[in-house]
Amino acid sequence: MQKRSGAVSSHPNTLSARHIVRGLLVALIFASLGTLILTYQFSSSNIVNLDNGDVVPEDILAPSQIVYISDIETEAARERARNSISTVYSRPDPKVAREQVLQLRKIFDYIDAVRADPFGSLAEKSGWLTAISNLTLSDIVVGQILGMNEQAWEDAKQDALVLLDEAMRAEIRETQVLTTRRQLPTRLALDTPDNQANVIVDITEDLIKPNTFPDVERTEADRATAVNGVSPVSITYEQNELIISGGQIVGPKEMEALEVLGLQRPKFRWIEDLIAPAGLMLMTTIIISTYLVQFSRRVLIDHKRLFLLTFLLLAFIATAKFMIPNSNPIIPFLYPVAALTMMIVILIDVQLAFILTTILAFLAGFIAPETSNAIVIYLILSGWTGVLALGKNQRVNNLLWASVYVGVVNVGIILVFNISSNPPDMADTGILLLTGLLNGVFSAGLASIGLFVIGSVVGITTSIQLMDLGRPTHPLLRQLLLKAPGTYHHSLMVSNMGEQAAERVGADALLVRVMAYYHDIGKMQRPYFFIENQPEGVNVHEKLDPQISAQIIISHVKDGLDLANKYRLPQVIKDGIAQHQGTGMVKYFYYEALQTAKEKEVQINEADFRYPGPRPQNKENAILMLADISETTVRALKPGSTEEIDEIVQKLIADKLSSGELNECDLTIADLHEIRSAFVDILQGVHHPRIKYPEQIQAEAEKAAQTKEAAPAPEKPAQPETTGGNNATTPATTPATLPTLADSPTRPANLIRRE
Repeated sequence: MQKRSGAVSSHPNTLSARHIVRGLLVALIFASLGTLILTYQFSSSNIVNLDNGDVVPEDILAPSQIVYISDIETEAARERARNSISTVYSRPDPKVAREQVLQLRKIFDYIDAVRADPFGSLAEKSGWLTAISNLTLSDIVVGQILGMNEQAWEDAKQDALVLLDEAMRAEIRETQVLTTRRQLPTRLALDTPDNQANVIVDITEDLIKPNTFPDVERTEADRATAVNGVSPVSITYEQNELIISGGQIVGPKEMEALEVLGLQRPKFRWIEDLIAPAGLMLMTTIIISTYLVQFSRRVLIDHKRLFLLTFLLLAFIATAKFMIPNSNPIIPFLYPVAALTMMIVILIDVQLAFILTTILAFLAGFIAPETSNAIVIYLILSGWTGVLALGKNQRVNNLLWASVYVGVVNVGIILVFNISSNPPDMADTGILLLTGLLNGVFSAGLASIGLFVIGSVVGITTSIQLMDLGRPTHPLLRQLLLKAPGTYHHSLMVSNMGEQAAERVGADALLVRVMAYYHDIGKMQRPYFFIENQPEGVNVHEKLDPQISAQIIISHVKDGLDLANKYRLPQVIKDGIAQHQGTGMVKYFYYEALQTAKEKEVQINEADFRYPGPRPQNKENAILMLADISETTVRALKPGSTEEIDEIVQKLIADKLSSGELNECDLTIADLHEIRSAFVDILQGVHHPRIKYPEQIQAEAEKAAQTKEAAPAPEKPAQPETTGGNNATTPATTPATLPTLADSPTRPANLIRRE
């Protein structure tokens, strides 16, 4: 037991300097390797270094069949669709025609005034007409205007107004102004005199203006509709199909094909290829580290789980880097993120599985920016489903159901994203739906294989393994029930006590329960040498040497380990078998051997009467030791009240504490009080006092009288197993008490040492 200030141990979740340094080192390695994975480009061996305008030295063939969406061809098709939509013009604006006719009338009024001026000379009048704004009149036309008689001028004015009105009623665009002006002479009556026609056309043509204009909004809307109607252009290269022939100049289309096929090494960009991935991995590492420090410190303390977590994350990031950017659109939806979450739930922590699923999904979105939204949502919901499908009861069949749930959720997500496409591609959608179902099966299968490998290689026992070992139909437990039924029922009682105590102190209750099932399996080799399996009145130890009896009792630990190896039990179960007796002494036979040696004047070796150990190394094994000794002793002494049970358990725990058996585990004094309370609650329900009937009282009185008269010599009792696992008490013992908490006073009590 780890101690601080004498008896009280430090908190088991306290991070030491060694834990902090190791955690920082692992975080640095994780961030560095993660950045390397994100920046590494998986590509084929026949990479070329070409650029636009380079001449290809030799033919380049497609290494495999590839189908991809060409951005260049798609953009060209969209541009063609955009250009095919002509500019949309508004309707002719009559307001423009009215303004021009009104302006012509004003011009005629001005010309009339000039023509009628009696004081102006011909030269002055010509200058005045030439100065009219918006008109460009030649000298000939000016002379014709001034030389016309009144009737001719009036006819010219009337014809000009009619001509302008008719011309401006038609649609005139900016590009049609010149054409309309050239067509003015053809609009005049054929019998119009030439001098009048010249004047009319020369005055009217300058007033022709556009009366219809481009409708920018409608034009852009029509062009956008046309662009959106263009489907992405898909290009297919069969295996060994020629991409670029030797001697050809590389263009944008060829460069795109090389990059998609993985034959062209992309240019290195510092921000996108290094700084961004490094920053993302740094933030990811900080978030995960902060969560572990605040909510799951046991992972940082347990180096096996810390390294395992790091390895799993890096492995799945590398897998995402390989699968997510794949040119085949099916492959990303096979990415088994649920396999990681299932393993994290079983091996480490449920809440951590939710955190890691979300982080891994965003990393996948970073790797595949083109489909980041769909991939992120798909992976998050798929991973969360894997966590929820396992639940708290992590049995083997839960993995099978998890594969079903994950597959169904994957199908639902794929349907949601594909229903929105207009129109949906039924063939591609069907393949994606099948891929989603296979993802669930693939994830569960990968998780099962991973858990098996981790349990075998790393030595981390999963809850699923423990649940499987806890089945009553396990071959070892069936043999224990048939060969040593007393030991079997003792193990069940110890499992109940240990499980309750472990839950109260935050230990692994499932592990304690399963270890209790197997801790005494070694007794199957010689079941009748242990009192719980002996018929009443039969004691095989009576004719054996004390040292031989002690070795038989001690050997049940070694025999148990041999059986555990034979049946390939996990290391944690073997630890429970080896440590549940610690280094305690088989005291009854030791005291008897001392008496015999004293009579024969020989020396005995104390080590021959001690269990090989080691002492309990963690909470779970310490609880198993205390539950084992408490159940055996209380069953042997048959206490008559709860107070007596409490006193016995108090003394037994105090003895283990004072003898140093708990020095190497992380139980605190507060934990010991909780353990004692849990033991008493269980034991008082089993060993509660019963009402004696008058016939029983009379029979016991007669038996006591007969025993007193006979007064036979005491026989050698059968030796169950350990310092706390038998049915006989030893002579004079040393007092020992369990240290009390300030808020939980307990009375001192003498310790009964159990053999």
